[in-house]
Amino acid sequence: MERTQLTRERHRASRDRRALYRLLDAQIVGHVGVTTSHGPLVVPTAIARVGDQLLLHGSVASGWMRLVKKGAAVAIEVTQVDGIIVARSSFASSIRYESGVVFGTPEPVAEADKLWALRVITEKLIPGRSREIRLPTAKELAQTVVLTMEIEEWSLKVSEGWPEDAPDDVASDKWAGVVLHQQAPGLICDMPGLPATIAVPPSVRALAAGWDSVSQGPPDLRSM
Repeated sequence: MERTQLTRERHRASRDRRALYRLLDAQIVGHVGVTTSHGPLVVPTAIARVGDQLLLHGSVASGWMRLVKKGAAVAIEVTQVDGIIVARSSFASSIRYESGVVFGTPEPVAEADKLWALRVITEKLIPGRSREIRLPTAKELAQTVVLTMEIEEWSLKVSEGWPEDAPDDVASDKWAGVVLHQQAPGLICDMPGLPATIAVPPSVRALAAGWDSVSQGPPDLRSM
């Protein structure tokens, strides 16, 4: 089986490259997995996408970057959490998220392109900042490694929508719904069809309060 194929919940798999790019563009940190002589290692690092390439940067003293410069392959993972799917049981409760993994072997950016690549990463972190600051010195450039990797082999998994409760749980008097986190922090959404007599429990209200606002109603989550 190819490593880009999901072994569980295959219905959540997506081959929409544009959706993957939206996810990569929305995140500023990717988790880079690489195998070292001491075992597996995962390192968070800033990422930026340009076309079909992913840019990463770090110090020349970075151990994992030295491995990559010698040809080590990596897996780069990014996740965006949109909220919590609150089911009528802990077993069926889960997270609303998009998670992508890009596989490949990064290569150092050509010296002639390093300044451009660093500007791309700076603009990803702070749009417009490049025009406000000085250029890196020759010493700073020498201390910095910038890697590029083609986005060719990848997987994307999307979890969205409402709880998938068992029929016996649906017939119970327990609350179910979604608490949004990313796009509408703290928004409580009752499960469609939930009886009006079933109140939002204290644990869900406390969770939402920590995410800024509380509002009830069953919006169409697919359009959010």
